[in-house]
Amino acid sequence: MSTGAIIAIVVVALIIVGLLVMLPRMRGAASQKQAERELGSRRETVATEHREAAAQGENRAELAERKARIAEQEAQRDRAEAKLQSERAEMHDRGQADDELIDDSERDRFDGVTGPGSASTSTSDRSADVDRDGHTLDDRARAATDRDHDQQDGSASPDYQRGREDERRES
Repeated sequence: MSTGAIIAIVVVALIIVGLLVMLPRMRGAASQKQAERELGSRRETVATEHREAAAQGENRAELAERKARIAEQEAQRDRAEAKLQSERAEMHDRGQADDELIDDSERDRFDGVTGPGSASTSTSDRSADVDRDGHTLDDRARAATDRDHDQQDGSASPDYQRGREDERRES
């Protein structure tokens, strides 16, 4: 055999031995890369699940906050309604809302027995349209609050009268 053939056989043998030595390492590296890719995929999947759960939790929290605000507003409304009912009860207790209990057809029958703040205490009070606007409710309220107590002649201030006249012209 010639020297060239021996060298070729030795080189091929060295290559085969090198491949046999390197092959397990290459398989290990490929296996490690595959494991890293699989772990990365699992991480991404779990992170996505956690993000979705967090978004759902945020939505539930926002909904709960809205419901709480609505409940608070409903509680405030209920408190206001209760206060209104309490005020009405107190007015009835004091006889200040007797006009709500008496029909127009019964006014004469209860004349003189209604409470102090009632608008039906006398026929002259009901018919007194001091500012001549066709409504006596504002006149009764003014009389009840004694708003014009500083005027001696019982007439309203000139500014007030001018405003009332303007209102009559507009309507």
